[in-house]
Amino acid sequence: MLRTLLSPRILGLHLLTIGVLIAFILLGRWQLGVFQDSGKPHAATDPAPVTVATLAGVGTQMDGEAVGRRVTAQGVYEAGRQLLVADRKPDVDAPGGNVSRDEGYWVLTPLRLDDGTLIPVVRGWTAKPDDPAVAVVPQGQVAVTGRLRPQQGTDSVQRRSQGLPAGQVQTVSTGELVNLWSGQRVRTGYVVAQPASGSLAPVQVNPPVVGGTFTWRNLAYAANWWIFAGFAVFMWFHFVRDAVRADRDRGKSSPEMVLEG
Repeated sequence: MLRTLLSPRILGLHLLTIGVLIAFILLGRWQLGVFQDSGKPHAATDPAPVTVATLAGVGTQMDGEAVGRRVTAQGVYEAGRQLLVADRKPDVDAPGGNVSRDEGYWVLTPLRLDDGTLIPVVRGWTAKPDDPAVAVVPQGQVAVTGRLRPQQGTDSVQRRSQGLPAGQVQTVSTGELVNLWSGQRVRTGYVVAQPASGSLAPVQVNPPVVGGTFTWRNLAYAANWWIFAGFAVFMWFHFVRDAVRADRDRGKSSPEMVLEG
């Protein structure tokens, strides 16, 4: 049997089967990777900027398609209502709260639009609450460009157990801002200014994304390649078994031929 398994013909079959298996397995993994990537969120088309009032209403939920959109706003900053969003990194997608304890602050200033409503604007980021740049708020009529973000739930971060100093909040929650800016009509969500205001550091914010759609066809292709690999093993076993049986039968018949001679 060992002589049969190591014969040149069967050795060639071994090598061919190994090559086919490696190729089919890799092709299956490639198709599986294509399938997995198809379900990941990806960047959507980035439409031209629109006025913030068209996407952020008062007392209404924000449409999911509005998240990350470029917007413009014209109005006057109300420096007296400015707040600091504590425990924040200069990236809107980075976790806040105790996870980012003492990492920095977003500078949140309401912009009063021409219709009298307020839209919260993250003008930038600072490492320290007493940074002189925080107090430098543009005066008079200003034009702000940036990306729109949905409000943050008050339970979306792990809060400090001892609370925050006056003038600081943990999240940009419309409900909380309505209470802090009492008597004001506050629009849902907030704008991350691009570029940042004054000498404040910019806060990173990504363009809109859309959820991926799984291409099940690629998953079927992956399964097909692996089925082919299994079939290749079956055929290898079939040919090797037949070769071993044939050599065994020839070995049994050889003594009879000698006796007859």
